[in-house]
Order: sequence, then C-alpha cells, then structure tokens
Amino acid sequence: MSYSTNQKILFTLLGLIATGFCHTPGQQRRAFREIGKIWEKNTNNKTLDNQIDNLYRSKLVKRKINKDGTITLTLTDKGKMKALTYKFEEMKLSKKKDWDGKWHIVFFDIPEKQRVARDIFRDKIKKIGFYELQHSVFAFPYECENEIEYIIETYKISKWVRFGILEKIDNDIYLRNFFGIK
Repeated sequence: MSYSTNQKILFTLLGLIATGFCHTPGQQRRAFREIGKIWEKNTNNKTLDNQIDNLYRSKLVKRKINKDGTITLTLTDKGKMKALTYKFEEMKLSKKKDWDGKWHIVFFDIPEKQRVARDIFRDKIKKIGFYELQHSVFAFPYECENEIEYIIETYKISKWVRFGILEKIDNDIYLRNFFGIK
C-alpha cells in the first residue's frame, strides 16, 4: 500500500509511541521493522520538512525545541486519532485455510444516543468480513479478537459490545456456505 508523506509521518510517530508499550526487545524490533516498511528510500528531505510543517499547522503534531537545538515531534490527540483512522480504514481480517470449528461472535446493544458509533461499528465489522446473524449479532470463523478490541477502543463503545467464542451454532450451514467452509 502506498501512503502519503503525512500518513507516513503520523504512522511513524504512532509506531514510536507503540514501542514504549513493548515488553521485550523482540517486540521493539518488530515495531521498528514495521515503521521502516512504510518509508521509501527516495523520500525527499524538503518534502518531508514541508509535510511536517503542514502537520504542525494542522495541529496533528507538536514541536518542541530542546536545549541542545534538536527538535522533538509528538503526536497530539488529534494526530493520534487521524493516524488510527488511517489504520482503521485499511484493516482486514485474515482467513486461514484450516478452521478450528469455533465461531467468533460479536454482539452489541449500543444506545441510540451513540447511533453514529453504532452504525460505523456495524458497517466496519461487515466490511472486514463478519456475517450478520441478527441485527446486532455477527459471526466470523477465525481469530479476530485483537481487531475487534481495536475497533471497540477506537469508538469507545466497550460498555456495550461483547465478544465470545462458540464451539457450536445450530444450523450453521449458512455460515459455512458464506465463508466457504466444508
């Protein structure tokens, strides 16, 4: 996937924040490797400087000049949300070849006053591959807990959303057909 320079900068800053939550050097190396993948070798320094200035003017990053003359860039809350939104838009669930026979179920009862978040959540889980069993009950055959937690936290709807794993659903032939599972 090709990213704009703004997206690359925001992802890099978000990735650097994420490395602070890594518990092992191996996790940090993986995070830095992922950050490195989004940058092309031919990135122009002038373009990069201009884009950082644009992000600063847009209040997506804060700039602090240190005593030694170096500059520290940090993401603002607005910048974090923008970076998370970019990642959110490209999210996909992987469909493994071997199914373990378990159904991953998401169900929710999000109040009317949270309608926008509810509708976005419903649309997103459909878009990433969930099957709608009922109006607020969705199923997927493969591991997806991390992705669902990410979506829930992004929209701050954890109070109203539940996730579970079922070993059996009666009459699951429709689900099996939908996902191409024998």
